[in-house]
Amino acid sequence: MESIGSPALWIAFAIIVAIMLAVDLFVVGGGRQHRVGVREALMWSIVWICVSLAFAAGLWVYLDGLHGHEVATSTALEYLTGYVIEKSLAVDNVFVWLMLFSFFGIPMELQKRVLLYGVLGAIVMRTVMIFAGAWLISQFHWILYVFGAFLLITGIKMYWAADTEPDLENNAALRWLRSRMNITRELHGERFFVMQEGLRYATPLFLALVLVEISDLIFAVDSIPAIFAITTDPFVVLTSNVFAILGLRSMYFLLADAADRFSLLKYGLAIVLMFIGVKMILIDVYKIPVGFSLAVVAVILGASIAMSLRRTRER
Repeated sequence: MESIGSPALWIAFAIIVAIMLAVDLFVVGGGRQHRVGVREALMWSIVWICVSLAFAAGLWVYLDGLHGHEVATSTALEYLTGYVIEKSLAVDNVFVWLMLFSFFGIPMELQKRVLLYGVLGAIVMRTVMIFAGAWLISQFHWILYVFGAFLLITGIKMYWAADTEPDLENNAALRWLRSRMNITRELHGERFFVMQEGLRYATPLFLALVLVEISDLIFAVDSIPAIFAITTDPFVVLTSNVFAILGLRSMYFLLADAADRFSLLKYGLAIVLMFIGVKMILIDVYKIPVGFSLAVVAVILGASIAMSLRRTRER
């Protein structure tokens, strides 16, 4: 697998991620019961975005001195495009989380603990899937067409199902868990398991965590092929993914009270997936420039957000 990721870049990336996770755990308060307000969520969302952009700038400077201006610019642009795509597709994950927490009756002050483990699990799963995907592409070039067709079909399905709500009560994973585990009817603070009458019981908070992890896996299956349409470099794919995920919890709490205002955003995300699917299918016929792809994604998302806000005002 060809990659611009030198040992120095990988070490720098690992150190930055470790610091960000430590800040999230011990400074932001990810490990304790805490209700996140809009102001706090906005502040930390800005911090995570600034760190991600600073990494892009540092990457450009490093590659410019090592490989020249052209390589540095193209790689940084690939990273930024991948970051924007992953960040935008993660919005759909936010909508699912809102629905899950509402279904289980998880209060805001307990949601942060669930999302902490959800984000950590997502990083591990995506790391494995990205390296597996990069290896497959290096061995079997035709799999790009499979990824492209999958994204196109997924985008079409997402577009037509944008206004439908999943039936969680009949969710297969939830029914399987309920049939094999003792589950309490009520929450027990931040605890995932409790002992009652000598038996171990799972709490609804644990069920919410399991479904959050499953939703992360499902969305990773959609979003990771999308970024392979931009670049097949595992370093660029992984870094853009991880930086997008690290700020996901803050974005969730920022959008939690305003999700209804973005009713048309799902349609925009579906169109983005369809565009990326077509781009991947045509990769050997015509390679759409990365800068043009970034502009198209930005226009689609901007238009869907503007139309959503206009629709909300009219209502």
